[in-house]
Amino acid sequence: MECLFCSIVAGDIPSKKVYEDDVAYAFLDISPWQVGHTLVVPKRHSTDVLDDDEVLAEIAPAVARVGRLLKEKLGADACNVMSNAGAASGQEVFHTHVHLIPRWADNPGISNMRTPVEQDLDSVHSRLV
Repeated sequence: MECLFCSIVAGDIPSKKVYEDDVAYAFLDISPWQVGHTLVVPKRHSTDVLDDDEVLAEIAPAVARVGRLLKEKLGADACNVMSNAGAASGQEVFHTHVHLIPRWADNPGISNMRTPVEQDLDSVHSRLV
């Protein structure tokens, strides 16, 4: 079975790209927990951050850049930065990815992150690129 995120990176499956460099690709999550929820993935396949000693360091600059982009363009006050490693942690796509979830001072908690928010991906994407 082909990897969903490898297919997105290859351009075989469309995405709302917000950032790309030589090693990382970032795109809007299709089931966001907050407006602007973005995934940063390595371009090379890696299962998760615990299975690959180097992958997190490789994509760290992209994670920081995208986090700053979300704060600047969406007016977020902060970001949650998280990565699930393994099925029991909630990982659903077994390609390393880091969630960047914009947060605002009037909605600082993460307790509501179980239910995706509705957002117009095209509208949010146009604010970021």
